[in-house]
Amino acid sequence: MLFKLWATIVKDIRVLLTDKVGLVFMFIMPVLLAIVITAIQNSTFELVNNNKIKLLLSNRDTCTFSQNLVEAIEKSGMFEIVSVNSKISDNQLVERMHQKDALLALIIPVDFSEDAELQALNIASKTLFRLGLNTDTSKLLPIKQSKLTIYFHPVLQESFRTSVNKVIYGSFQLLLSKQVFKKLNFILNGTEISDKFETDLFSSEVPINEIPVSRNGSRTIPNATQHNIPAWTIFAMFFVVISLGSSIVREKLNGSFVRLRTLPTSIFVALLSKQVTYLFITLLQTSVIFSIGIWFFPYMNLPQLIIPTNIVGLLIVSLISGWCAVSFALIVGVFSQSQEQSNGIGSASIVILAAIGGLLVPSFAMPTSFQYIIKLSPMHWCLESYYGLFLEGGKLVDVLLSVLPILIITLILQLIAYLGLKNKKLI
Repeated sequence: MLFKLWATIVKDIRVLLTDKVGLVFMFIMPVLLAIVITAIQNSTFELVNNNKIKLLLSNRDTCTFSQNLVEAIEKSGMFEIVSVNSKISDNQLVERMHQKDALLALIIPVDFSEDAELQALNIASKTLFRLGLNTDTSKLLPIKQSKLTIYFHPVLQESFRTSVNKVIYGSFQLLLSKQVFKKLNFILNGTEISDKFETDLFSSEVPINEIPVSRNGSRTIPNATQHNIPAWTIFAMFFVVISLGSSIVREKLNGSFVRLRTLPTSIFVALLSKQVTYLFITLLQTSVIFSIGIWFFPYMNLPQLIIPTNIVGLLIVSLISGWCAVSFALIVGVFSQSQEQSNGIGSASIVILAAIGGLLVPSFAMPTSFQYIIKLSPMHWCLESYYGLFLEGGKLVDVLLSVLPILIITLILQLIAYLGLKNKKLI
């Protein structure tokens, strides 16, 4: 029995080595995706955290409040402000953005400071009135509500534009609060507050201590590599469907399964051989992609992959995830009528499972309606298991609730493959 199994494994390995396209999909493509996506995501993090976005500024108001607003926006650290002529037209400003001089432009309108001062005075007067002090609110002047105008390049996504708006709005609200306090102080005491007192009052900051949730007490904040390498390793595992699915279809069409029934062996030996062979391939994929993250990424100025301390847990999760990927490829091969059909269905289904499983878009960012659908994807549970080890520093016992669904899905896939072969009278 063992000799027959070994001989069949050797045969499957030789057949696999002739499948150049399958090898490319299983090794080259996932490796390139892991490198490219990690590099892009890491650059995005650096853009948000370290680099500044160029902002064209046309300040058409010459008073103090607008100048203070520009200083506050600059102190936020998010923008590199490029001042342009205040007399420049909106169309000229937009044309400069089309020439990629900047992705953002801010226009501060005429009389913006005057309106802000008036708004601060009105708020101060209303506050004193509500406190029971004798302030005549009937004399409050109407405010024109001058609006800031922000032009943005369409390449900027909504989440980034929201961040920009919040920074500018926060800067304005801080300055307005200062003005309100000054007005209150002047109305009550008849004097201006000193610069030192203003600095002491408004320079206080709340210290924020960022601590990642970890099971091993580690306070290391996970980087782009820790997120991407496990995800694209799973993606690579499931792409064995291209080679394994085609192999099963090819053997169905050329009558190999039928001939096996006439020989002193079992078709289960052939199926076990394929699963053992491709399970080894998934472990080889894991080793290759992890090795690139550990040794190659630092040479590309990318964060190094940090392997979890629980090596046994990592090996078991990799084995179970690989077996699930092989089982999925098995049923694609069993139910496909041609190699073209197997490749098409296999590729499309993997992309769909990756999308709903959290590999392409984080699961927490998906709509509420998707929170139940994602649990149907085996890739979701594989990713959760890996993240429990890589990001949370957990052990095998900590990710059992993610590993068990993978095993259940795998056994269901195996049963479906068996029933499919039986229905086609191949066993």
